[in-house]
Amino acid sequence: MAKRKKRQPRRPKRNFQLSHFFVKKGRLQWPRVIVLVVLILGVAVWQTDMQHHEAAAQTPTADLPLNQLTREQFIARIAPEAQNLQTEYGVRASISIAQAALESDWGRSELAAKYNNFFGVKASPGMPSVTLATKEYVNDEWVTINASFRTYQDWRASMDDHAYLLAHGTTDNAQRYAAVIYAADYKAAAQGLVSGGYATDPGYATKIVQMIETYHLNQYDVN
Repeated sequence: MAKRKKRQPRRPKRNFQLSHFFVKKGRLQWPRVIVLVVLILGVAVWQTDMQHHEAAAQTPTADLPLNQLTREQFIARIAPEAQNLQTEYGVRASISIAQAALESDWGRSELAAKYNNFFGVKASPGMPSVTLATKEYVNDEWVTINASFRTYQDWRASMDDHAYLLAHGTTDNAQRYAAVIYAADYKAAAQGLVSGGYATDPGYATKIVQMIETYHLNQYDVN
């Protein structure tokens, strides 16, 4: 007759208690507490980011400021205004768009985002202005200086003032940017900006041309 195996006494089930997880033998388990805090903060940041993304997604693109747009949206927003200004002043739309994108870092620079100056236009005495640090290429090297820049009511006013400047020049030379206005193509217009002294950067014309060709901005030029 086979012997029956003795049943092992069942161990009592332990109920998990959160306090036991963080306290062991009367001592607080700091590593576990820190991990929990990090997880909670991470979830909070993620929820905040999701709320911002949802809010941005629900906001019509036309109502977003330029510094919150993608590069393609930035171009689409200012292209019609650039075309209107080409018709009025003769400045190629591709030049206006390329300069706005380059000078303002796609609307994200402090000068553009806070003061609506998308072209780095300097201020003359008596004009609404703000003084900001900027880099200039002087004596074959880059130096940082403080300069006075125009401030505008909105980005359209900035575009209009820029086009007017290129079309009418400066008080000391009305023909300063004539090469931009009468250029045969956007490449010659970009060179006209440099010869007129718009920027001290020796590679400025190349950057403008690259901007135009990368984003096919010449498609916006009014024939």
